[in-house]
Amino acid sequence: MSVSSPQLSVSIVSHLQAAMVKELLGDLARFCHAYPLEVILTLNMPEPLDFELAGFRFPVVLQHNATPQGFGANHNQAFGLASGDFFCVLNPDIRFSANPFPALMACLADHSVGVAAPLVLNADGAIEDSARRFPTPLKIVCKALGVCRGIDYPISNCEILPDWVGGMCLLFRRAVYQQLGGFDQRYFLYYEDVNLCARLGLSGLKVVLSPKARVVHHAQRTSRRKFKYLAWHVQSMLRFFLSPVFWQVMWRKARKALT
Repeated sequence: MSVSSPQLSVSIVSHLQAAMVKELLGDLARFCHAYPLEVILTLNMPEPLDFELAGFRFPVVLQHNATPQGFGANHNQAFGLASGDFFCVLNPDIRFSANPFPALMACLADHSVGVAAPLVLNADGAIEDSARRFPTPLKIVCKALGVCRGIDYPISNCEILPDWVGGMCLLFRRAVYQQLGGFDQRYFLYYEDVNLCARLGLSGLKVVLSPKARVVHHAQRTSRRKFKYLAWHVQSMLRFFLSPVFWQVMWRKARKALT
């Protein structure tokens, strides 16, 4: 397969994060030789790039937004430019120490799987809780009060089938992302990954986390420091809890518990 016909399309959205993007592109060039790939890089806000995009071994398609868009809208826009058989949503604050894609693609070889995600470590090497059960209002209150602690799914060497996985690194088959319609763009930021995984489950597809694939997340935790981001977080949370998707998921879980 030639470079002009990539197997893997990677979507990266920068919010004044050019330095992180440069490092991530370097990781892709260093570790990800198994598949011909392309990168769609979206600058959500005007910013200079202090590196040459032509210097990488894969093509980088640069997209400039006239006005900032939300997480889902940006990646849906990138998908419209992508040509690979697989589509990866990747945050700029992710780093690689090895190629995660062979293990993730192996998960997607099972066509009952809708999305595959790696095990996510923080900068200190501790496991992040990127695989979770669906949130509920009661669970949110429980966590806010500090009563509910710990991770939702124990981590071992086996694949995990969580309710949802964090959107910092997600791999889809192109056909699945297209059939699903991508992210729900009514979520500007936060909970779009929860909604997407819920819709996958309602369509009969599984969410998989593979511990054989690992990435490092240098999380910014902006919603904990800036009111605007906190407001978006709360708005998206309420949108999800009031959505038909949430109630369909809860009804399905209740029926399953009774059988």
